Amino acid sequence: MTTRNRTKLASVIGAVCATVLTLSSSAAHAATAESDHSETLAALKAFQAAAGPGAAVHAGNSSESWTLSAGTGTVNADRPIKADEHIRIGSQTKTFTAVVVLQLAEEGRVSLDAPIDDYLPGVVTGNGYDGTRITVRHLLQHTAGLGAYTPSPGLKTPPSNPDGTFSLSTVVRYALDASPPVSAPGEGFTYSNTDYYILGMLIEKLTGQPVHEAVTERVIEPLGLPHTLFPAPGDRALPTPAVNGYHGVRVGSFYLWVPATSYDPSLFSSAGAMVSTLEDLSAFYQALADGKVLSAKSLAEMRTARAVNTGTGYGLGLQTYEPSCGGTARGHSGGVPGYETFTLTMDDGRYVSIVTNVLVQVGQRPDAQLRQLLDTALCEDAPQRD
Repeated sequence: MTTRNRTKLASVIGAVCATVLTLSSSAAHAATAESDHSETLAALKAFQAAAGPGAAVHAGNSSESWTLSAGTGTVNADRPIKADEHIRIGSQTKTFTAVVVLQLAEEGRVSLDAPIDDYLPGVVTGNGYDGTRITVRHLLQHTAGLGAYTPSPGLKTPPSNPDGTFSLSTVVRYALDASPPVSAPGEGFTYSNTDYYILGMLIEKLTGQPVHEAVTERVIEPLGLPHTLFPAPGDRALPTPAVNGYHGVRVGSFYLWVPATSYDPSLFSSAGAMVSTLEDLSAFYQALADGKVLSAKSLAEMRTARAVNTGTGYGLGLQTYEPSCGGTARGHSGGVPGYETFTLTMDDGRYVSIVTNVLVQVGQRPDAQLRQLLDTALCEDAPQRD
């Protein structure tokens, strides 16, 4: 054997050994995570059994992180969901949008307690709406009294542009016309995507940029979130590696999955268009909690929550949840065709981010199992309250 061939063989053997070691290390890490977090694994399996084809939880604290998966990210394949795979995050986009609005308030370019009509004259009007009585803060906290609106590709869809994209102004007009006010501004809580479409228009007006560019330049890039993006209108592709999303039917042990409907991201825009990973989402909310995104004053404004249900509340683009082990967890949920997500963080460094690859399904929604999974992941190593 020549020296050259021996060298090539040694390189091949080295590469094979490195691959085997990498695979062995990954398998060992997964096995360790499962044995160390058996309660969360049980909660994850219960959630996935009532949710989509697959589900995953990425959790940890200031010193360690771990990921568990159940089911599959691709139907008819054994493909566990990983924490670095791209997913559509739905309404977790709202927290990014709220951050930009609060940054603009810090810069003196908008007042949270000023009427939205001061910045977008004539936009919030008609069908009983009066933009002179609805403030920016009302929109951020879903207390503007706007009727709930959730777009559904091909069903509840506003008129599109010739290229199949949607303009924010058209979506806002369609949503306002679809539902009259449900309460006077400031009097009640009604979760409405329309609030955040209007805030997207506000960002575009004040920055002179499309909202996807403003969020990218002000939040995603400064934080160095490598797998997070706010797609431009027309950019329907989900970057690889990605978790496949589905629609489906689950009734007891029977289930049937079909690929989720394709749609243009501009249909959800500043209310729910973004793409990220469980790892990046955890990093974003931790950076927010650590004061790396907003001033202390703005963060306090964002965290000032209005009670929604027992143990839950809503601040300015930020949901609050009281886990069974005490304290307050903050983050946001999300849902768009093919994906349901939720991320929560706590000030002591604990965090959890989950995904299942279905949203629209026939059968009972797994809300109870989702809450149990979030609570178990946050609390398994924390003392329970008396």
